[in-house]
Formats: sequence, structure tokens, C-alpha cells
Amino acid sequence: MKELKEYVRSIPDFPEPGIIFRDVTTILQDPDGLCLSIDELREKLQGIDYDMIVGPESRGFIFGVPVAYAEHKAFIPVRKKGKLPCETVSIDYDLEYGKETIEIHKDAIKPGDKVVIVDDLIATGGTTEAIAKLVEGLGGRIVKIVFVMELEGLKGRKKLLKYDVDSLIKYEGN
Repeated sequence: MKELKEYVRSIPDFPEPGIIFRDVTTILQDPDGLCLSIDELREKLQGIDYDMIVGPESRGFIFGVPVAYAEHKAFIPVRKKGKLPCETVSIDYDLEYGKETIEIHKDAIKPGDKVVIVDDLIATGGTTEAIAKLVEGLGGRIVKIVFVMELEGLKGRKKLLKYDVDSLIKYEGN
């Protein structure tokens, strides 16, 4: 079987010249790539005591739900503002070119819950930092954060230094 990195399509000069876009959809399109990614995420969680997985839309759902299912854990979605139907808590955070707001149901996490965050990519770390603040604001405790891919050149881990962070694939550049 191939290494997980071999399932990722790299697209030069997208969305702008000098950028290499790492396309996670090619992992999803291949049955072996999809199984390998979920199995490797599960391996990163071996020995971790946790209650639930939190994942942001949309690719955090794609990778987080099968892990939660396989490990018999709850899955808690984090969504863009206005997409969740019940009472929520929200946080604003900065993007490279603007701001974003994400929300989580207010009753999704109880004080003392041990939480794992799963997402497809860490770049600057802003989204994950915001998710961690939401979880902790509800009394949850982040016990692990796992990504499929990491763009090390964007130094997203600097925003997550107090957490146990892991990634399956690391790319040196942006």
C-alpha cells in the first residue's frame, strides 16, 4: 500500500503564483487513501482518554465522523455562524484576508469533557485556536488535536503550543 502522502495531489500556482495547493480530495476519492487516513488518525489517538471529537465544517466532518464512529465516541460539529439550529456560543477570529465567525451548540460540551479536535489541515492555526477557545469556554479540556496535513511554513503550531498536536503529513513550505 502507498504512503498517505502519495494520495495527495499537489497543484502548483493555485490559488496564486508561488503557492502549491495540497488537495485532500484525492485522499477521499481513493478507497485505500480514505481507509489509510482514518486508520492513521485513529492510531494517533491510541492511549488517549477522551469523550468526544470536535470537527469544523466541512473537512473536519469528513475526517472526524468516521473516527468518532469507529471509536464509538460522540462527534460535535463546529459550523459557520447561523448554521446550527439551537442556542450557540460563537467566536470571531482573523483570517488571512478578513474575519470569520464559528459556532458550537452551547449544550454540546459539558465541564470536564475531554475533547479531541480533528481537521484536515493546519495552516496558520487560527481556526483551530478559535475552536479550542470555544471548547474551553464551555468547560471542555482539549486532550489532543490531530490533522491530516500540516503546512509547517505557516507556523500554525505556534498558536497551539499548550496542546498535544499531531499531523499525518507534513509539508515544509506554505
